[in-house]
Amino acid sequence: MFIRTYFLFLSVLNIVRSGPVEKKFSLNRRSDGPYPLDEVDKLQDASLAKFEAYLAKHPSKSGCTLETAIKRLEWSDMPEAQRKEYTKAVLCLQSKPPKSPRDKYPGALNRYDDFVATHETLAFELHSTEHLFPAHRLFIWAYEKALREECGYTGYQPYWNWARTADDPINSPLFNGNDSSMGGNGAPSVYPGIPAMGFSKPYDMIPSAGGGGCVTTGPFKNMTVSLGPLGKIVSNIPDNPQADGFGSNPRCLRRDVNKYAAAVTTANYTYALITQAKTADDLENVMLGTPAKNDWGVHMGGHYTIGGDPGGDFFSSPGDPVFYLHHGMIDRIWWIWQMQDPDNRMNVLPGNAPLNDTVDLKWTAKPVMTWDMLTNIGGNNGSFCYIYV
Repeated sequence: MFIRTYFLFLSVLNIVRSGPVEKKFSLNRRSDGPYPLDEVDKLQDASLAKFEAYLAKHPSKSGCTLETAIKRLEWSDMPEAQRKEYTKAVLCLQSKPPKSPRDKYPGALNRYDDFVATHETLAFELHSTEHLFPAHRLFIWAYEKALREECGYTGYQPYWNWARTADDPINSPLFNGNDSSMGGNGAPSVYPGIPAMGFSKPYDMIPSAGGGGCVTTGPFKNMTVSLGPLGKIVSNIPDNPQADGFGSNPRCLRRDVNKYAAAVTTANYTYALITQAKTADDLENVMLGTPAKNDWGVHMGGHYTIGGDPGGDFFSSPGDPVFYLHHGMIDRIWWIWQMQDPDNRMNVLPGNAPLNDTVDLKWTAKPVMTWDMLTNIGGNNGSFCYIYV
């Protein structure tokens, strides 16, 4: 009895000497959300301790920390009131005058179109090997900034966890067409499908899912698409009056919310992508599709789950507001991959960008050093300060 009491005393003494147990950072996820955590969510949560330890050794010069970083939420985890506030801000952006040059981009009718024009103009630079991840990170941040500063949005850019909608995208909170969604499917339209960009698995031609016509429900049912098309995928769209696609070509927003494309966006694909990619080049290549295996990547699966016009157009895809949620998920994947081994992954990019390489989004954002955008905690000269929840 004496010995047991003695060792108990020593245990208590050691706790007192060591001070209070440090509480690890937690995302404090919603416990009442509509979807259970999937394997990617759990992987993210399990990786936070490694990232926290990395930040302790390499603190942000801007003072951004995990605790002070803003939290970007998954669409279905946002309160309905905040979802409505978000779509209201997007519509507001579509009512503001454009900043892009009028002589070159007469089809950019508003501030929202400015972002589409940027993506169309810089499509190949934005999708170059070394720029895909950091340039789209900057692009999404600039869009979030415009929604908040120009349209009074009080939240932050949401993302779309594809796995939550993969089995039944049309009936998900994202696409069901109610007033707290991102708008519904397009009206029925007959078209032969979409060539799968040279890939054959699971389809060499993405079948029509029954949509493809004008979106008639939800916040964007009256939205006007102006720029493009540059990469037409449904036949009954008028050609742009300018050969470069930058003229004004008013038409409705079209979608084919596509369950066949969504089939490659279930959580197991994303989990395998993150855990099996040994290098940044592996991560990007498999995400974009693996030609040697003819396999689509999750990037393509997400884009063509939206489908339609302009969401399925490589150049004009930001013309569908869901684009920003899709690329939010891409950005999140990059972050989770980095957190698996932050000491070796927080300072690497696909390709071989020179140290003085920059991303210049023209009227959308100031030029930024490419290597200064590799972290969401303090990157972009301290302007990036966010995490995904």
